[in-house]
Amino acid sequence: MPAVPVSPPVPVLDHLAATVTDGHYRPSSASVLLAVFDRVPDPRKPQGRRHSLAVVLTLATCAVLAGARSFTAIGEWAADAGLAVAELLGIVRVPDESTFRRVFAALDAGALDTALGVWAAVATSPDTGTRRRVAVDVKTLRGSRTGDAAGRHLLAALDHDTGVLGQVAGDAKTNEIPALSVLLAGLNLTGVIVTADALHTRTETARWLVGRGAHYLLTMKANQPSLYAQLAALPWRQVTTSARTVERGHGRREQRTVKATEVRAGLLFPHAVQAVRITRRRRPLADGPAETEVA
Repeated sequence: MPAVPVSPPVPVLDHLAATVTDGHYRPSSASVLLAVFDRVPDPRKPQGRRHSLAVVLTLATCAVLAGARSFTAIGEWAADAGLAVAELLGIVRVPDESTFRRVFAALDAGALDTALGVWAAVATSPDTGTRRRVAVDVKTLRGSRTGDAAGRHLLAALDHDTGVLGQVAGDAKTNEIPALSVLLAGLNLTGVIVTADALHTRTETARWLVGRGAHYLLTMKANQPSLYAQLAALPWRQVTTSARTVERGHGRREQRTVKATEVRAGLLFPHAVQAVRITRRRRPLADGPAETEVA
């Protein structure tokens, strides 16, 4: 059965070759991808290789950008690209579907994520004077949950403006804690604001982030009662509201009120200099009781 039709190769190749003029090659997106993927260890034996791993991964990337969602579709896209893509990548023939399938079955996914994460962090560096904001959160891969088996979890670092910078496996909640430092180790964190949920509100995480030059914004819950009580006891009534938003959606109206204040020495958490309180008031658009939540 043929794969679902995808975008033809020409637009993707035009984008990759945008800096190629008069037959002279300058650094293009294709060459950048080849250099990135060249850092990934090749799981195949040297004997019998017809295509470099970098070429296989670059072609697969282009195919996915064009809409391919299966190995069959990737193979068909590469075959349709033909001589145009072969010339751009410096190869004589393109790999077939079975080559893509075998390579990805044996590939070290962690090494691929690391290489792509380093490239993404460099390629999406914010403009001078703009602070990068990175959210760390876990996500479950769609379709990975089968029967009684739990779904496969990935801890991801997401740039608020540009998208995912990297991800590492974290199959259990407890694995998320050490995985944060592994995930962010390859990023330049100087001046970066890192946000994470309450699972990562740990003293060792805060010290690690600040030691790398980062700022943190972490959620506090009642599972740390002493620190939670300190924050709740701050004189919030005397703090001026910093922001207020009102949104409608999902059958309700939600108002968020934000207050922020500096905190003095003595807070039971390392390097903490500010406390932020968010009050969410939700009221159904139809009849129903209102709810208030404080974070």
